[in-house]
Amino acid sequence: MRTEAEIFDKLRSILIELFEIEPAKIQPPARFFEDLDIDSIDVIDLILKLNEVTGKKIQAEQFKHVRTVGDVVSALAALLNEPRERSA
Repeated sequence: MRTEAEIFDKLRSILIELFEIEPAKIQPPARFFEDLDIDSIDVIDLILKLNEVTGKKIQAEQFKHVRTVGDVVSALAALLNEPRERSA
């Protein structure tokens, strides 16, 4: 799950699974609050699921300015594709 298309597909399946959102509504420009009826508590549930799926620790702060499905895809792509830190 490294490309934005792969991330989008996985995010779409998570949104359908967790929130029973109609698949056709889940598009990159779709806004979480206004278009998908996902509230701030739901966003926390989404972050927890993304932590599980990605194996990365996603902080709520990282999603502070996320408003659309496309924003999440971009944030996840950046997180998943960042170089791993090496221990000295």
